[in-house]
Amino acid sequence: MRIGLLIAFLGDNGAGVQVAVRRLATSFPAVVDARVYGGASAGAGTEFRTFPVAGPAAFGYLPGLSQTLEAERLDLVHTHGLWMYPSVACLRWSERRRPYVVSPHGMLDPWALRNSRWKKKVAGWLYENRHLRGAACLHALNAAEAESMRRCGLRNPICVIPNGVDLPTEVPAREDGRQNRTLLYLGRLHPKKGLPQLVEAWSLVRKEAKESGWQLVIAGWDQIGHESELKATTSRLGLTSAIRFAGPQFGAEKDACFKEASAFILPSLSEGLPMTILEAWAWRLPVVMTPQCNIPEGSETGAAIMIEHKADSIAAGLRRLFAMNDSERAAIGERGRQLVECRFQWPSIAQKMDSVYRWILGSSRPDTVEIWN
Repeated sequence: MRIGLLIAFLGDNGAGVQVAVRRLATSFPAVVDARVYGGASAGAGTEFRTFPVAGPAAFGYLPGLSQTLEAERLDLVHTHGLWMYPSVACLRWSERRRPYVVSPHGMLDPWALRNSRWKKKVAGWLYENRHLRGAACLHALNAAEAESMRRCGLRNPICVIPNGVDLPTEVPAREDGRQNRTLLYLGRLHPKKGLPQLVEAWSLVRKEAKESGWQLVIAGWDQIGHESELKATTSRLGLTSAIRFAGPQFGAEKDACFKEASAFILPSLSEGLPMTILEAWAWRLPVVMTPQCNIPEGSETGAAIMIEHKADSIAAGLRRLFAMNDSERAAIGERGRQLVECRFQWPSIAQKMDSVYRWILGSSRPDTVEIWN
């Protein structure tokens, strides 16, 4: 079985989606020939089929992609992400009634649809609506994303399969008695991540944070100039010494951030299934997150402190975190690690996706797939 995985960008600027695509492709059983196609960028690597990005970056036209897909004699194509050229290339490939799967990765969430609304309406009218409706199966990362798909009027079969994460082997003890502790945010710097509210919340708890030795580290790459806005707010609130902007972190630098952190926070307004929370749990970190992160297992198992994405709610969650002792925080992180070990490892996730592909190509339907009645 030869599968083509399509993504707009391969490399660091592909964020969590490209990490998921890379690891999915390399986790399938040996009988699956999974080939990844995407736009070339820094860190793309040579093991994938990359194409130069032409024209506006927001569309990501990849000259040669359609011709390559046709020549590779694929059995099935799997598009990751929406609104960009891979959707068009997939539609062209499917013109001979060949099946494909679409993973929106949270891009049909209500907040995401409101963001750049008119551009998405135009893209929907031109190609994306046909791309979504024509899929043999849609892939949701969780039940909330599947509900968003149904609210959009999509009646396709939907498989619900989460992303996975790799488990680091050398994880430091979290009951370390440190006098200085770091609360880490790591990801792209974008308004939907709730970072302005986090900065405002930090101003509300600055006394408790200072007394208990906590510093906030915001690590990640800038999008649409959001970093300068955050730094301006930080300066205005007098928090320059209490909040550190660490810049983009990848590879060993990213691992070092998780290793040195004492807790992780994601006050997001909208997510599919955030890889960074799974990674934080893999590093045994206690997590502070919003329901919009769409990992209800975190609340259900006691692996997370739940907050809303308003400053006062974030501040309340931070006060809970600060008031805990090391062993209490370590227990939350350990529950997160156990959750990842049980439900979010790549080999089992790739096996579930493999079953979906085989069903589309003629095998029996797996229990991960919901059929619209």
